[in-house]
Amino acid sequence: QVQLVESGGGLVQPGGSLRLSCVASGSILRIHRMGWYRQAPGNQRELVALIHQGGVINYADSVKGRFIISRDNAQRTLYLQMNNLEPEDTADYYCYADVTPTYDFTIRNDYWGQGTQVTVSS
Repeated sequence: QVQLVESGGGLVQPGGSLRLSCVASGSILRIHRMGWYRQAPGNQRELVALIHQGGVINYADSVKGRFIISRDNAQRTLYLQMNNLEPEDTADYYCYADVTPTYDFTIRNDYWGQGTQVTVSS
């Protein structure tokens, strides 16, 4: 019913920048929260950044000052601007959305994208 599709990952040199995008589609009435999580090999999936519908934003300490999360005016596309990338940022990045579907306005469901790979290397 709801799909999240990420794009924008790739290979970048240390100190470089990438912008990730996530497009939400399907039976969406409202998206309460959207965010980015990442998982490096052998590690747990961790929160990178989370943005609430009202505008409150949470960042992981490791990315504060370097990454910027944002949503478009329709609140259906999520972005992560990643600046001054470090090798430690290498991971699969996953889009997350907390969604109230059109078919039931009383519930909220979690959805995840398929992931996009970010590799920071010389």
